[in-house]
Amino acid sequence: MTPLEKISPTKVEDMIQQMSESLRILLGNTIKDAKMLGIKTGGVMVAQQLHSALHLTEAAGELNISFYRDDFSRIGLHPQVGPSNIPFSVEGEVIILVDDVLYSGRTIRAAMNEIFDYGRPERIVLATLVERSGRELPINADVIGRSLNLPDNQQIKLRSDMSLEIFSE
Repeated sequence: MTPLEKISPTKVEDMIQQMSESLRILLGNTIKDAKMLGIKTGGVMVAQQLHSALHLTEAAGELNISFYRDDFSRIGLHPQVGPSNIPFSVEGEVIILVDDVLYSGRTIRAAMNEIFDYGRPERIVLATLVERSGRELPINADVIGRSLNLPDNQQIKLRSDMSLEIFSE
């Protein structure tokens, strides 16, 4: 597919810097003890960048929420269920949940279901690189790199080189 628009890795890096500043402001002194979880796969890439920018000491974790999805049959995907890697207890912790694109809200709902299977965090802060139109669930990000209003037939994808591509289905 030919992209309709491409957002360069440099611009994505700027978005992540802005997100890290927003997280510092939002969390204040509690940021030093916050734990970070990225949702596979794009959310993990963004979480790694944010984790580095925030100088967090605890290793970031990875959530594989495939088992928790409720929309695979509807969207025609076949889940690759695999393990999550959460190298810390979530009980009573401030969790920064990171994803690359917030669209319907179903991925975030699934991620929160999995987090609560591990314990009850004090707070979950949602940080997403791109928030786009089309929400199906009442879920909103606390920290956003960029908001886009896209028609339903357009998708956005974070590439391994940390560029973003918008394309039509």
